[in-house]
Amino acid sequence: MASPGIEDDPLAGHPGALRPLTGELVAAVLAARGLSVGATVNGDLVGRFDDNLIWFLRLGADGELLQVRTMVTPTFDIERVPSLHAFCNSWNHDRLWPKAFVHVDDDGRAQVYGEVVTDLERGVTPHQLDQLLNCGITAGCQLAVAVGRLPGAVSA
Repeated sequence: MASPGIEDDPLAGHPGALRPLTGELVAAVLAARGLSVGATVNGDLVGRFDDNLIWFLRLGADGELLQVRTMVTPTFDIERVPSLHAFCNSWNHDRLWPKAFVHVDDDGRAQVYGEVVTDLERGVTPHQLDQLLNCGITAGCQLAVAVGRLPGAVSA
């Protein structure tokens, strides 16, 4: 019989053993790094990093795809959309992570998002997941800094 609490600890077990991607594992890895996140009403994890919202989503039929999605804080007038598309195209040409795209909300404000997506169908070790999450957060915050320097950026 296992020690009490070990079965419930997503980080317990052999460090090199692959385990399925779960929300509990993502939350435990972020907590082990000292990062605070909360859950949305539908169970998605989200946190604030350098004033940007970052979601940690599990996608796919079995929740095997990890998506780290950054919503940068600055917004733009809709007239800036062509220049934002040009920025995102340039960013995506020069960098692998995160992929940047433009979203226009219902109020006509444009915002840049970044996302890192990784297929973890075969599983992931806590160390690998830590590296993926750290990369997604760091790259998303780097994108946000670059977007904040663009003409017309309005921070909330």
